Amino acid sequence: MDKTTHFGYKTVAESEKASKVAEVFHSVAGKYDVMNDLMSGGLHRVWKHFTLTTSGVRAGDKVLDIAGGTGDLARGWAKRVGKSGEVWLTDINSSMLTVGRDRLLDEGVILPVSLADAEKLPFPDNYFDAVSVAFGLRNMTHKDAALKEMCRVLKPGGRLFVLEFSKVWKPLSPFYDFYSFKALPIMGKLVANDADSYQYLAESIRMHPDQETLKQMMLDAGFGKVDYHNLTGGVVALHKGVKF
Repeated sequence: MDKTTHFGYKTVAESEKASKVAEVFHSVAGKYDVMNDLMSGGLHRVWKHFTLTTSGVRAGDKVLDIAGGTGDLARGWAKRVGKSGEVWLTDINSSMLTVGRDRLLDEGVILPVSLADAEKLPFPDNYFDAVSVAFGLRNMTHKDAALKEMCRVLKPGGRLFVLEFSKVWKPLSPFYDFYSFKALPIMGKLVANDADSYQYLAESIRMHPDQETLKQMMLDAGFGKVDYHNLTGGVVALHKGVKF
């Protein structure tokens, strides 16, 4: 019998989750950037900038961006590593990856691109100096397997950056819940003509592990040291793991 997992607040067979998540992102890919700016009031750009500027990534480094979607972080990594470095833009969703690749090409940024499942990364052991995943981990079926893969492809001393929605500061919860479950689906309907996908996104945030749980999951996956920074009252957290 197939094991079950969550898809937002619904329970689905594990074998079905990836395809259901794929439907969401095929649907929203064309409006993803517009919706990100609207939903976060532009704050997603601040969160990504914080990730880039506190990363310690340098010229010549090799960086893997997982679930890189429309390419915001990949573009930032490319600027930091320069021509002597290497940045891979990957995503499991072909629609998102195509939007990201085309957007970067239009800007003159040429990067290797791979349609890749984070749970089975097509890269050798100990290859990358840094791995990033922004707003993608919560959509993965087996987060523990994905984190182990991220650890595997990192060099010793390499760093993983997980930027993800997290457990919000308690006094903010009522306002955050109202915004997530009332405003987001309406915005999704008006802008992307897809309320259901944004209802799922709001639910998936609530089902994602909180800050301390994710920290322990990263330690269990093989990282020797894990810290996290709460951003915007815990709406988002940046977890940093170091491979020893």
